[in-house]
Amino acid sequence: MALTASPTPLAHAPSGKKARDLGLRMGDLPNGPLNAITDVAGVRVGHTTLAYGDGELAPGHGPVRTGVTVILPNERPWRQPLFAAPHTLNGNGEMTGLELVRESGLLTSYIGLTNTHSVGVVRDALVAHEATLRPSGEEYWSLPVVAETWDGLLNDLNGFHVTAEHVFDAVATATAGAFPEGNVGSGTGMVAHGFKGGIGSASRVVSQADGGFTVGVLVQANHGKRDRLVIDGRPVGRHLAVPGDTAPGAPGQALPRPASQLPEGSGSIIVIVATDAPLLPHQCARLAQRATLGIARTGGAGENGSGDIALCFATGNDAIPAGHGAADAPPSYPLTALRNERIDPLFYAAIEATEEAIVNAMLAAETMVGINGVVRHALPHDQLVALFSGDQGGS
Repeated sequence: MALTASPTPLAHAPSGKKARDLGLRMGDLPNGPLNAITDVAGVRVGHTTLAYGDGELAPGHGPVRTGVTVILPNERPWRQPLFAAPHTLNGNGEMTGLELVRESGLLTSYIGLTNTHSVGVVRDALVAHEATLRPSGEEYWSLPVVAETWDGLLNDLNGFHVTAEHVFDAVATATAGAFPEGNVGSGTGMVAHGFKGGIGSASRVVSQADGGFTVGVLVQANHGKRDRLVIDGRPVGRHLAVPGDTAPGAPGQALPRPASQLPEGSGSIIVIVATDAPLLPHQCARLAQRATLGIARTGGAGENGSGDIALCFATGNDAIPAGHGAADAPPSYPLTALRNERIDPLFYAAIEATEEAIVNAMLAAETMVGINGVVRHALPHDQLVALFSGDQGGS
């Protein structure tokens, strides 16, 4: 594993490590060309990855396994707001700015992702960055959306290594194309279903008869129990072996034992859903809610110690007025809206894309050694393919 403390290069070909690259197809809908949230036009993703240092934990010095991921829904959402809404499966987590999103039905900021103890610095940095893009002296207020999951198993969490400059770098390197997944950005130190987790993404496209709309999902996967991991309907977690297991094929604790004694499944997952469909805020809330079914399909249960929060935004209306407007501004504005009775295909798209994004996060992640020599192993591709090829029992 390369140890870095820099913006993650993003201009490259797809990783080739997604589920569909291994022949695993979750659901029935086709994916977009990138099979990522950036298949929704105008959406960009940027990372800054912080991974350096080895050995015993020395708070403030490392080892460091963390970072920042930023999602840009459009170039300036404070000038071009988007309809949006959240849904919480279990609330042992944080996503700032949600009261404004709920009240207004609008997303008016970039979306930041990071570790639990860096939410404040990322939120403040997004406010500061917005200030650089607004006219000098303009009066405004900003309540950015920033979400977190806990990376303290592998990272010097209380070293507060994420800075405003890392947020600025993530924004500056954001791309509308293919981007890295797994141990990158805010996903660097995350663990999913007992394996190395992190950032994952996927997309689905509904039929032309249903509007031809795209639904893209990005997850920060840091949740779940290993023996509950399900992929494409198969309970694979109990059949996969990694070094340190008590016996071949029997889930056990990767050695050395982690310092944390939190119950397995105490982690969290953040799901960001984007679509180019012309959804109203209440319809965005319905898609965000369905995304949690994708969490369930991979074995997630919204455990007591888990923060499972989804946010959906829609780009299908691009002329929503921003701010308070001038005194002579018209009192109404025109919209396009999807008929509720035609929304089911988008529900299925959100479920399938969330399910695959979680799996993609684990497939892209690499084995990582963190603080105090704690190891979290990558999902073993060869064993997974064997399970699906019928070489081993998968039930």
